[in-house]
Amino acid sequence: MRRGHRPSQPSSNRPRFWGRHAVSAALANPERIVRRVWGTREALAAFGGFPSDLPVTFAEVTDLGRLVPQDAPHQGIVIEVDPLPDIWLGDLLEEAANAGPNRPLLVLDQVTDPHNVGAVLRSAAAFDAIGLITQDRHAPPESGALARAASGALETVPWVRVVNLARALDEIGEAGFWRIGLTGHTERTLAQAIGTARVALVLGAEGEGMRQNTETHCDELAKLPISPKVESLNVSNAAAIALYAVATR
Repeated sequence: MRRGHRPSQPSSNRPRFWGRHAVSAALANPERIVRRVWGTREALAAFGGFPSDLPVTFAEVTDLGRLVPQDAPHQGIVIEVDPLPDIWLGDLLEEAANAGPNRPLLVLDQVTDPHNVGAVLRSAAAFDAIGLITQDRHAPPESGALARAASGALETVPWVRVVNLARALDEIGEAGFWRIGLTGHTERTLAQAIGTARVALVLGAEGEGMRQNTETHCDELAKLPISPKVESLNVSNAAAIALYAVATR
């Protein structure tokens, strides 16, 4: 997959990841540039060695706590990284042409909470989604909180950031995907809407849901048949349920 390389960021702007899963996945990703490592002797020993040109610093638990947000569960290991190179939508759709029919695309409309986006990435990895598409300006940047919530999936699920989400949905439709927008404001259920075509699942922001312009660029709107006792589901929970529905249709 062709990627657009971003210029190296100054150290103060680079994200820091923490925790064994996020760090292990970043170190195993050939596309990820790791700049520095800090860790306790015990945690570093568990990784079994690092490239000789990678700066590694032994640190006490209290020192690591100063490198990450307060109370972040760093598990004795912190790394500083460059953001992953950009992935172009056209390249992802080109690869998607060879994907199986039960591998969906995920599209998030202005979901800005890093924990939710990280959890969506984790579910996308679990159900073998082709990739995630978000709008560049209204999605969180890579961060330690997002990487931890993704539990390694940030390194394995292609994440495409686009300038114009409506235009991206047009491209997704032209590539043969049935675009299903999830909303509570319809009577048709997801099971009724899935059909047999390749699916792109579109989910909106917490609370507000999809924007009207996003809804008009979907082929169909559908809901999850949840109990009336609950007004709505968290977007990451809704994404996991929808991905399971596509995987098992």
